[in-house]
Amino acid sequence: MTSFKLLALAAGALVLGLAGEARAQTKWIMATGYPESNFMTKNVRQFIDEVQKASGGKFEIALSSNDTLIKLDSIKRAVQTGQIPIGEIRFGVYGNEDPMYILDGTPFLAADYAAAWKLLEAQKPYFDTLFKKNGMRIVGYQPWPGQGFYTKFPVAKMDDFKGKRLRIYSTSTKKMGDMMGFNATILPFAEVPQAFSTGLIEALFTSPQTGIDIQAWENTKYFTNAGALFSKNGLIVNERAFQKLSPEVRAAMTKAGEAFTKRGWEMSAAVSAEQIETLRKNGMTTAELPDAIKQQMKEIGETMISDWKSEANAEAIAVLNYYLSKQQASLR
Repeated sequence: MTSFKLLALAAGALVLGLAGEARAQTKWIMATGYPESNFMTKNVRQFIDEVQKASGGKFEIALSSNDTLIKLDSIKRAVQTGQIPIGEIRFGVYGNEDPMYILDGTPFLAADYAAAWKLLEAQKPYFDTLFKKNGMRIVGYQPWPGQGFYTKFPVAKMDDFKGKRLRIYSTSTKKMGDMMGFNATILPFAEVPQAFSTGLIEALFTSPQTGIDIQAWENTKYFTNAGALFSKNGLIVNERAFQKLSPEVRAAMTKAGEAFTKRGWEMSAAVSAEQIETLRKNGMTTAELPDAIKQQMKEIGETMISDWKSEANAEAIAVLNYYLSKQQASLR
């Protein structure tokens, strides 16, 4: 056999080998709405690294962050329809679809990380059923830090909020804002800077993380930390796409999702104090919410729970009752 023929055969074998390798590798595209500097996106990156490493190079996820591929509020629909196989969503966006999405947006229902974890454990079976019905599954959760008020004025009493134009992010926090006397408006994360510049809003109720992401010190002077609630994001996948993965990759994704959830709680708690200090270093005056306002917010939370029950189904109410019973038991 001539050397030319040998080279041709070798080249052909290489091409076939590369083609086989390409066929063996699966690549997914993922969307999230937050910048790379956000601790949530960093947690997503770690999840991706763990799944890819466990797959032995046969599975890859390409992440598009900061609303660059799909806007945050549209990610759930994109995953459900198969436009993308995986994405990160903020549950509070979907309160009109099911009241369970906004339960953690009730002020002082789960007002610290331990309580937020118990609430998650109570909600998981409900969410599993809800997402399965819609052709998806949740592989991980992570909580936002406790929330606070970004204002151009110091906060001393509830009347300070009366008539102020407030940006919030969910139907539950809109209801809370309205009950506190604000003129509350739901706006997507990406629209906040422009809303400030045009005068559409003059205050925010959100986390220290979001305040840093949008450089809130450019438009407000005070951050009054309320804690109050720890709303959640979810890492969701299209079920059909998930089932097409090899058993090894499915197992790796499930395991990485569990680690993602645990790490999310740890990361959120670790960064909270640091982020408030970052606000301070950028010229903001930070303070804790006055006790009188905190008590009034707790009363508002109780009213909101009553309203929530009137809209929720029996299964959702059972989740709430289970969580409350676990909370009461832990306080004894």
